[in-house]
Amino acid sequence: MNQEAGSTPEAQNPPGCYRHPDRETGIRCTRCERPICPECMVSASVGFQCPDCVRDGGGSGPAPTAARPRTIAGGTVTADPRLLTKILIGINVAVFIAIQAKASLATDLSLVGAWPPAPFTPTEGVADGQYYRLVTSMFAHREIWHIGFNMLSLWWLGGPLEAALGRARYLAVYFVSGLAGSALAYLLANPVAQTLGASGAIFGLFGATAVLMRKLNYDLRPIIALLAINLIFTFGWSSISWQAHIGGLVAGLITGYGMVHAPRERRALVQYGTCALVLLVVVGMTLLRTAQLT
Repeated sequence: MNQEAGSTPEAQNPPGCYRHPDRETGIRCTRCERPICPECMVSASVGFQCPDCVRDGGGSGPAPTAARPRTIAGGTVTADPRLLTKILIGINVAVFIAIQAKASLATDLSLVGAWPPAPFTPTEGVADGQYYRLVTSMFAHREIWHIGFNMLSLWWLGGPLEAALGRARYLAVYFVSGLAGSALAYLLANPVAQTLGASGAIFGLFGATAVLMRKLNYDLRPIIALLAINLIFTFGWSSISWQAHIGGLVAGLITGYGMVHAPRERRALVQYGTCALVLLVVVGMTLLRTAQLT
């Protein structure tokens, strides 16, 4: 391996931060000499110190609570990084059990554009003002195979993504993706068809996971292969709402990119601003379709 005169392997390949190993850095704590990235640097009278040394009371600058470990997207590291994923799975399972006990509940919660069909005036559906269906349809499942497949996907994708983004950002990606899937299904699908399931939100997690893996330079082939298989099923089965899947996937890619690529100095503004822009598109699609159906 060729090497410039006077250089060392360590200089060419800086060590990773002791709290964020994926981030290379040439800065070390002036007390313990551990490598620290810009996010972990706490100003001291001379140089920078790591959060642990500051916590021990030997440094200056922000309070120790201001230097808590953060995820790659700026979220707070928590003791249970899968808590929200567990809650989401619990909600889906609870709604599924309720639907099994009362089958008509699926009709009340599913996404329906307008019922009855033209030329009758709609008395049910999103076009009649039942906008809550855009959300409730994300948690409704009829068949055991449907909820089983979706919850396995949610557990497999949601846990690592929640740990990487932090709870608030993860929840934002999930709901924005689910709403985008519902809105695109409302816009393009037959208005009398019933659409239900968490697939739109889960496809959003697929997109955000792909963006995160690309950011961390992980091998993308496994997630691309799994996504390709899901897309084959999406377009190969007539009973599957491809609109919800594609809407969720595109929203997940966009919001995921905003989450992991936001500049540190304007992180929250860029992250939640990206989510807000996608939600504006969702509102626009919803209003456009409502105008068409009424």
